[in-house]
Amino acid sequence: MNPAIPDDACIFIVDDDASVRDALGWLLRSRRLLSEPYASAEQFWAMASTWQDRRTPGCLLLDVRMPGMNGLALFEQLLDCPWFETLPVIFLSGHADVSTAVEAVKRGAYDFCEKPFSDNALVDRVEQALHHSAQVIARRLERAELRRRVDGLTDRERDVMRLIAAGLPNKLVADELNISVRTVEVHRAHVFDKMNVRSAVELVHLLRDL
Repeated sequence: MNPAIPDDACIFIVDDDASVRDALGWLLRSRRLLSEPYASAEQFWAMASTWQDRRTPGCLLLDVRMPGMNGLALFEQLLDCPWFETLPVIFLSGHADVSTAVEAVKRGAYDFCEKPFSDNALVDRVEQALHHSAQVIARRLERAELRRRVDGLTDRERDVMRLIAAGLPNKLVADELNISVRTVEVHRAHVFDKMNVRSAVELVHLLRDL
């Protein structure tokens, strides 16, 4: 069962048709979801391109066909953003654009909905995208915390950690680093404490996530 969607989660609606933006905004509000409308891809990009990172779950409803920068061109720019995976993109496509939307999904878009779409089906998919966004952000924060822990190790502790993770017992770690077994034991204890693990197996799993 998915956890509740955070209150500050936001759906960005990018469509040049004001009636579509208004209808989608009303639909999302009926399910107690926040949204922000944008009349053009350029308008949304002017805002999103300033983001350094994203820690708030979100989703982008993106029309394929728009004057100026179309949805696909905006998607191409989003692909290069470091936070791209935190903002699932759902394309809103007319029948003629389905093949384009399918190709975008293959390249990393979350999904597409063909116009006219079922209101309930669309919002259900948006909620799934928001849960996905929240999970991605949580994993990124966990990795950032793990990197912070690794950065807190001394050079020698990193050496010991690397050899422990490779499966070497204390005696072989000592031989490899030309230090005493007792010194290895001290460093090992520090590594486990700083990395917040209780065993070499747990350490290996943690480093694999990193």
